[in-house]
Amino acid sequence: MARTNWAGNVTYRASALARPTSVDELQSLVASTPRLTALGSTHSFNEIADTDAVQVTLADLPQVVEVDTERRVARVAAGMTHAQVAVALEARGWALANLASLPHISTAGAVATGTHGSGVRNPSLAQSVVGLELVRADGSLARVSGSGVGAGSVVGADVGAVAGAELDAHRVALGALGVVTTVELAIEPSFQVATTVHTGLGWDVVDEHFETVMSAGYSVSMFTGYTDEGVRQVWTKRRTDRDEPVFDLQAVGAVAGTAPIHPVPGSDVAGVTDQQGVPGPWHERLPHFRSAFTPSAGEEIQAEWLVPAEAAVPAIQALRTIGDQLAPVLFVSEIRRIAADQAWLAPSSERDSVAFHFTFHRDPGAVVSLLPVIEDVLAPFDPRPHWGKVSAASPDRLHLAYPRLAAFAALAREVDPGGRFRNPFLERVLG
Repeated sequence: MARTNWAGNVTYRASALARPTSVDELQSLVASTPRLTALGSTHSFNEIADTDAVQVTLADLPQVVEVDTERRVARVAAGMTHAQVAVALEARGWALANLASLPHISTAGAVATGTHGSGVRNPSLAQSVVGLELVRADGSLARVSGSGVGAGSVVGADVGAVAGAELDAHRVALGALGVVTTVELAIEPSFQVATTVHTGLGWDVVDEHFETVMSAGYSVSMFTGYTDEGVRQVWTKRRTDRDEPVFDLQAVGAVAGTAPIHPVPGSDVAGVTDQQGVPGPWHERLPHFRSAFTPSAGEEIQAEWLVPAEAAVPAIQALRTIGDQLAPVLFVSEIRRIAADQAWLAPSSERDSVAFHFTFHRDPGAVVSLLPVIEDVLAPFDPRPHWGKVSAASPDRLHLAYPRLAAFAALAREVDPGGRFRNPFLERVLG
C-alpha cells in the first residue's frame, strides 16, 4: 500500500519502512543500510522525508521524559509528539516556553525543520534545544551539547561528544547530520494562558499598530485572506503570571468572540483550544488545536515564508496586491511574530521575524502556480521559506536566504561523507 504524508500531497517512494525498538537496533540499522531517511510525524508538506531507499521511524522507541530540575532541562525521546511531551512535563509541574499551533508533530521533526509558534519574545522551538543525541552515519552515537564537550552528559562514557559550538548547526539539521534519538529541552515552571479572539480588524489599524497588536500578548496570531475584509481574526494568548501590554482591539473596531471560533471559517470548532479568556495550562492554550482531535482531514497544502520583523507592514501590503489570486486556493493565512534565535538554518536565525503562513486547498497544480507569485511579491523583503513547507525557491535563492547554508553543507559532508542520509531533497538543497 502506498504511504503518504499527513496531507496526502506527497506519496513516499521508500523501498522499506524500518521501525527499530531500541537505540542499539537503530545504530545497527544505520551502520548496515547504505541510505536511509528519518521519518517524523509526516506533517511536512514537501519531500524532505521522502526517499527511494529506506525510511526509519522512531515511533517504536521507548517514550522517555527525564527531568533535571537543577539544570531545568528535560531529556525526551525524539519520536514523541509535543502533545506527549507536554502532558508528561505538566504532570511534573514543568513547561516548554512555547509550542507550535499543532501539538501532533514530533519533537525532533519540529526542531529539525525550524518550526515555531508565535510571540515577539519567543524564538523558534529549536532555540529551546540545549543538547541532543544522534546516530551518525557509521552507527556511532554522538552527543552535541551547548555547554561544551561532555558537559552535563546524561549518557554513557562511550558516547562521542561534539564541541558545544556546533549545537547551533545541529538544532535545525534537516535530517542531514544523523538520526536524532533524544533531545534536551530547556524547561520552566508550569504556567497558565488565557486566549481571546477578536474578529474584523481593519487594514488601517494593522498599518499603524502592527507591532503593538502583536506585542499585546505572550503569543499573538492574525488570520487573513489579504482581501479588503482585513484581518478576520486576532488570537491573543496572555500568560496569567505576567503583566502583558494590552491593546484595546475593540476600541479600533474589532469584535470580541463570544463563542469558539475556528481559524478556517465553517470548520468544526470542536478541535480548537479553549478561548474567551478562560485560563488553562500552557499546553492546552498555546497550540490552536487540541491534541485529542485531528485539526483537519489533511486536505490541504501549507507554505510559509519568514521576513525581517521591520518589513512586516510593507510585506502585508505587498501580499494584499495578490489577494484576488490567492482567494480561489487559500483557506487562510496566519501572520505570526518570532524572536531571533541562533540556529544556523532556522528561518528566524539572527533576526526578529514575521511569518506568513498559507494553508491552501489540496490543489497541487494551483498551489505550484501560486508559489513563485508569492515569492516574487515577498522578494524585496528577503524571505526565508520554512523547511517543512512547499516552496519554489531555487538552491541559489536558498543560499542567499540562509547565509550559513554553505557551512552547513560542508559540515554534512564531513559527518556523512558517503551520503548515507542524503535524499533528493537534500541533494537539491545542499548539492
